[in-house]
Amino acid sequence: MELSWLMKIRIAVVMAVGAIVIGFFAWPLSSINDPLAAVLAVNISLFNLIILVLIAFALGFFAYLLAWPYGREIGILCVPTGLAVWALRSGSIAGLMQQNPKPAQRQALLSLTTWDLFLWIIIVGVGIAGVALAGYIINKRPLFSKIGNTRKGCIDPYLRAFGALVLSLIIAPLCIRIFARNVSMLGNSIATEPAVGQIAFAVIVSFGIAAFCVKVLLHMSYVWPIISTALVSPLVISFSYRNEKLLDFAQQWPATFFPNAVVSILPIQMVAFGTLGSIAGYWLAVRYIYWRKHEAQ
Repeated sequence: MELSWLMKIRIAVVMAVGAIVIGFFAWPLSSINDPLAAVLAVNISLFNLIILVLIAFALGFFAYLLAWPYGREIGILCVPTGLAVWALRSGSIAGLMQQNPKPAQRQALLSLTTWDLFLWIIIVGVGIAGVALAGYIINKRPLFSKIGNTRKGCIDPYLRAFGALVLSLIIAPLCIRIFARNVSMLGNSIATEPAVGQIAFAVIVSFGIAAFCVKVLLHMSYVWPIISTALVSPLVISFSYRNEKLLDFAQQWPATFFPNAVVSILPIQMVAFGTLGSIAGYWLAVRYIYWRKHEAQ
């Protein structure tokens, strides 16, 4: 079940279009003037956000046509690839922490990044909606097939959807803590912020593993790991940065240190890299299931 060279070209072209259009031409919409500043959706003007949403939708629609007849499988890569370029060009969460060193400032910043996650996931969702609309117009078919197996005795598909979300929220942060490594102290419980390349690797691999497990164990799509990209950080922050813990941590450690690697990842990095990883992990699972069923016999 190898990808043909034509399929690889389709994937490369769709990702290149997203990287060029959003990653470079739409970069001024990020409102970043300082090359060290972090990209936050909450700091983007409403007008620029609306333009970005429209671009994401148009790119999703165009990517479907570009990758036809496999538009629905490949087209969804376009928008997150463009956002991934922004994530690579962005400043760091450590820089934001250094600008907001007091516990109250850090708490406000972390609350802000929680809202930021939902704005980025909406932009990714709009891109997927553009793909879905193109698929409906051209082939009269929905983007995703019906979830689950409706045979008698099968686990309820909505229960499996909930299980897929929970499984993603368990696997992804655990793997990120393993892969997003930098200088560690106190038995690896305290670490500095990883380099952006390390963050990209950690988030892609972690959500790839989560999506792989979701597909193999629960037969669910990459939708649920993608949704979890907006929930992982708030969940970890609620445990790692409670008010009393935040006060103690801020008094003992510089702003560039974090009690959990997940906290050191910008929202756009979590959503963009996590989406790409979720899609990759899902298709790796599809390939594995095919191999186990046909080629391993």
